[in-house]
Amino acid sequence: MQFKTSTAALRDANSRILIDLAKKDSRIVVLDSDLLNASGLAAFNKEFPGRTFNCGIQEANMAGAAGGLSSMGLIPVIHSFASFASRRMTDQVFMSGVYAEQNIKILGTDPGAANSANGGTHMALEDTGIMRSMPDITIVSPTDETMLESILPGIIETYGMFYIRLVRKSSIVVYEAGTNFTLGKAHIARPGTDITIIAEGAIMVPEALKAADRLEQLGISARVLDMFTIKPLDREAVISAARETGAVLTAENHNILNGLGSAVAEVLAEERLAVPFGRIGFRDVLGQTGTVPYILETYGMDAAHITEAAKKLVSEKVQAGSRI
Repeated sequence: MQFKTSTAALRDANSRILIDLAKKDSRIVVLDSDLLNASGLAAFNKEFPGRTFNCGIQEANMAGAAGGLSSMGLIPVIHSFASFASRRMTDQVFMSGVYAEQNIKILGTDPGAANSANGGTHMALEDTGIMRSMPDITIVSPTDETMLESILPGIIETYGMFYIRLVRKSSIVVYEAGTNFTLGKAHIARPGTDITIIAEGAIMVPEALKAADRLEQLGISARVLDMFTIKPLDREAVISAARETGAVLTAENHNILNGLGSAVAEVLAEERLAVPFGRIGFRDVLGQTGTVPYILETYGMDAAHITEAAKKLVSEKVQAGSRI
């Protein structure tokens, strides 16, 4: 499958949308950890210098400051690389944000393979798991600019804690302009009847769609379910996928533990849906330096590996027959 590309990377689209929203809502402020250029939020700073705060390389203090600003009625959007926005400020996110019931939007950029150029120290393979374990926090993984355009206003307008996994430089266009998405509801990116691939984010949804093309050539009809809201998970979409296609494979830019795959597995187990099930993602390992394509191939996460995993699950389904 060949994807179109946008003229703007996701980080620039994010900043543009935030600027438009901030023009209408004076409560929106931005806090960054000395990464304004990297995040694309330098444009927001240029437009609103009095509403932009460069907190320096001290993410924990930034999260605490965001809690204070929220308590005064503002809507702080805070940014760092996903590795630092999760691991480095976990306690402050919990105490100053979640526990205090504040209204903070955390922008964690370049999760997983997206930050592989900076090596394993910067690759957040556990950020979803960290955030997912905290009560009352919504985790969103946008696929492209069209989706970001649709969901970011709702994220800003909805009171509460949000964690957004944003691939900074992605310019891949998956969805037609004007497509609408609903927070908390999965989107069927491609219909299918033999297996469902549940994917998230700007890296894995395109890989899942490429795999679906390959599977079609093999006579296998693969549904691709874009689970862009990882928490709260769209349980009904998972249940329907299992019942209607009889096999489920997850594909995530994250450790297979405590992320999307774990969340889907919990639903399948709790609903007693005994279908062939598999997970594509980082298999409880550390990251390394490399290009995104290299990382995906090395860790068994690219379209070719998704295709092979899906073929195996469909084969298991055929051998076992319907068990639901």
